[in-house]
Amino acid sequence: MNVVSKVLLETKGLTKSFGGNIAVNNIDFSLPEGKIRAVIGPNGAGKTTLVSLICGRIFPTTGNIYYQANDITTWPSHVRARRGIVYTFQVTSIYKNLSCFDNVAVAVQRTADKTTRRSIADKVEHALASVSLANEANKLASELPYGHQRLLEVAMTLALTPSILILDEPTQGLAQGEIEELEKLIRSISANTTVLLIEHNMPFVLRLAECISVMNHGTLIAQGTAAEISNNAQVQQVYLGGNPSSHPGA
Repeated sequence: MNVVSKVLLETKGLTKSFGGNIAVNNIDFSLPEGKIRAVIGPNGAGKTTLVSLICGRIFPTTGNIYYQANDITTWPSHVRARRGIVYTFQVTSIYKNLSCFDNVAVAVQRTADKTTRRSIADKVEHALASVSLANEANKLASELPYGHQRLLEVAMTLALTPSILILDEPTQGLAQGEIEELEKLIRSISANTTVLLIEHNMPFVLRLAECISVMNHGTLIAQGTAAEISNNAQVQQVYLGGNPSSHPGA
């Protein structure tokens, strides 16, 4: 018997306009608890705008966002982060002149109301260990290879113990071996955290995501499993180029 997952977050009629341009148009979207979900689509489809609305970086023109049955539409991003909605940015946002330990500590201090020094250290050490960077704690972030800098960014989010972790193009700039390690890490994270991916690397998405939503021109045009999305004629036409197995992920 299939177990129905609890809906952790959902949007109702979510719309965002920038002047005369409608970037997100009347989106009803739900994020089940404990799943890896991906949002894909061509450039300009509205993917990053959608997740920016979810995490509170911007606010909708119309529509509502609900998280754990609470209407969070007007909550600012730092409040959402404290409550468990954490978004890593597409461009690595680390402090290169600080150690790996201090980078993660800054993230914890920024969002915590009251956190003791020992509690911060515990969270930092656990987060660095989770991404296999425990031995690099005292190394400057600038000394890390690019792939490890991306892992450090993930550690900064994991230290916040998110309920929802939003990863925006996490494979960008990574070598194939680093992508394989990232895939293992995300599977590990998903044991305790709901993961939402925004990603162009289609083989990566098709292997990882249990549910995929496809956007085009600000609307959702399809949702389903990897097999359902791969075989969806409309998705192939607007995004996969008619042959998902040969799609380069661009």
